[in-house]
Amino acid sequence: MPIQSINPANGVLLRNFTPLTGEALLEKIALAESAFARTAEVPLAHRALCMNKLAHLLDCETADLAALITSEMGKPIAQSRAEVAKCAAACRYYAGNAARILAPEPVDAPPLDAVVRWDPLGVILAVMPWNFPFWQVFRFLAPALMAGNVGLLKHASNVPQCALAIEALVRRAGFPRGSFQTLLIEASQVEMVLADERVAAVTVTGSESAGRAIAAQAGWLIKKSVLELGGSDPFIVMPSASLDTAVAAAVQARSVNSGQSCIAAKRFLIADPIYDEFESRFVAAMESMKVGDPTREDTQIGPLATTAQLDEIEAQVVAAIHTGARLLTGGERMIGKGNYYAPTVLAGLPRTAPVYREEVFGPVAMLFRFTDIDEAIAIANDTPFGLAASVWTASSDEQRRFSSALQCGAVFFNAQVASDPRLPFGGVKRSGYGRELSAAGMREFLNAKTVVTAEPEPTP
Repeated sequence: MPIQSINPANGVLLRNFTPLTGEALLEKIALAESAFARTAEVPLAHRALCMNKLAHLLDCETADLAALITSEMGKPIAQSRAEVAKCAAACRYYAGNAARILAPEPVDAPPLDAVVRWDPLGVILAVMPWNFPFWQVFRFLAPALMAGNVGLLKHASNVPQCALAIEALVRRAGFPRGSFQTLLIEASQVEMVLADERVAAVTVTGSESAGRAIAAQAGWLIKKSVLELGGSDPFIVMPSASLDTAVAAAVQARSVNSGQSCIAAKRFLIADPIYDEFESRFVAAMESMKVGDPTREDTQIGPLATTAQLDEIEAQVVAAIHTGARLLTGGERMIGKGNYYAPTVLAGLPRTAPVYREEVFGPVAMLFRFTDIDEAIAIANDTPFGLAASVWTASSDEQRRFSSALQCGAVFFNAQVASDPRLPFGGVKRSGYGRELSAAGMREFLNAKTVVTAEPEPTP
């Protein structure tokens, strides 16, 4: 089966690619292994030079790269440009901070002289999703290459041109040949790559089913794995919050990337005294969102990335209404070409409904009413996922309570959840394990090697 690049805004086939044969795949793994051996000889300062050059290339070619993202997965063009800029920022962060993060750490353990070294593991397989086709890759790529690892990328099958463009950028930035390679392979071929003894570890961002399968194999092979999977993030609004600010942020948090983001707010928990006003304003704002051609500057919501994604969202909304949710707006495909779904708001979904336990990956918001902070925390934690949460409150006491009680990898107060190269990113429960970004993310694929030196015995 060919790997196809299809424009989700109009269904037009952009390009076909033939998956790598088993023999060609083994050649790429061999090249990665030899690249890792050469990387050990490359000074960190030279890697930083290449990483800064990579950031410069991203800056200079933002317009073309953003157009590629928009054509392959439908992201509104302004958001595509922002994604490329964020990748450049990550490159600069790791170029500037790798020496600090990788520095050997002395340990006070007299009478021994002890130090912890941070050594690269080797060839890392990255299995990445389509929703942020550049950013998801770069948040692995930048720390991995700066640490001295090399990467093999199995990108989502609907964004092959983005995958190839990233490989070309890395090579043009001056990294040794084979340091980062795109593998145009089918999902069934991932098992072969991970099983190869030359592959040291794997990182997966994507669906829960993909994470389960790859993590199970990695565990059997005793190879390090990091998983960043789904999310059903709560957006909690307390009575003390500024309603104007909270509503505006809520709409943005649900509609970013047309709702196709693991850290997009999906469940909106609103305090009873302000619920009715919030619902009215939120529904009106969702209805006013401009849906359409993602190449237009004023488009806020573009098409969903695939027809399968469109079908799944439609089925989830139908199931939610069938189990008791009230449809406040939207709830249908939009007429015409492309994978468009109307911005949708549901209220009152029973927490016993099956769809409540699922991740909704599109412009669909679910509203819930709560009476006090205890109920807000109970609803927020009542999910199999635990990626992040956004809480809107002016009370420092409430902030302390939410900080400790919410079961997730990050809590943002009076701000929309976002990833940042300076901050650890990842979740708990079925959102996965391990961390990306910051020093914590870089060290996921490093060996914390303890080196102990004792004083030699005096020569008689």
